[in-house]
Amino acid sequence: MTGPGMTGPTLAEICVVACAEAWRGDGAILAGPMGLIPALGARLAQLTFAPDLLVSDGEAGLLAPLLAPSGSGTVTEGWLPYRSVFTMVAAGRRHVMMGASQLDRFGNQNISCIGDWARPKAWLLGVRGAPGNSINHPVSYWLPRHSRRVLVERVDMACGIGYDRAAALGAPGNRFHEVRVVVTNLAVLDFRTPARTMRLRSVHPGVPVGDVLAATGFPLTVPDEVPVTRRPSAGELALIRDQLDPAARRERELR
Repeated sequence: MTGPGMTGPTLAEICVVACAEAWRGDGAILAGPMGLIPALGARLAQLTFAPDLLVSDGEAGLLAPLLAPSGSGTVTEGWLPYRSVFTMVAAGRRHVMMGASQLDRFGNQNISCIGDWARPKAWLLGVRGAPGNSINHPVSYWLPRHSRRVLVERVDMACGIGYDRAAALGAPGNRFHEVRVVVTNLAVLDFRTPARTMRLRSVHPGVPVGDVLAATGFPLTVPDEVPVTRRPSAGELALIRDQLDPAARRERELR
């Protein structure tokens, strides 16, 4: 699993690989990672099993699927003006990984407020681009704190659109809708059930299934055998540690 002198993967590194796997098989679409661990995951995917994936530098550049010989870790290969991003969004050619203050069993996401929207207990980010993201192209989520306060029976306000709301919208408005996976600090979840409700896909190494169920605010569908989230390979660990994040900022995201 690891090379000579290389220690085993940390939880943060396992989460980076789990996020990377969300883009497997997507082909030449634009990755939209939000947060450090998703960003590392998108870049890792591009450098390994998804070379056609388009990854932005966060401004107006596209990163090449190779590393700079200088050790800076990135090579810019193209220009991506903001107007082009909207063109890709409208055509379903992007897959974002967003965060969520609340997420329910159908994949509805809340980043706006906690409590009654007319008199909320707390204001958060606001709706932002979540409705457009979640109806126009695939969406995944990264939750660094898997808890019953985040994974709730019903979101206080729906910003990102889940499967129940997309079904009610109907065709052709929901033709690009897909909630792919949810990666947390405990597990990976998806919506591959007949009712399109959340399912336990894998648990991270050392995490009991019972801990995931106890930290979720609604019943999860659990398969008869729950696999363990895959660990990074030695090559992936070397990329993460030596090229993509030598300062180990990823570890702070899970503290």
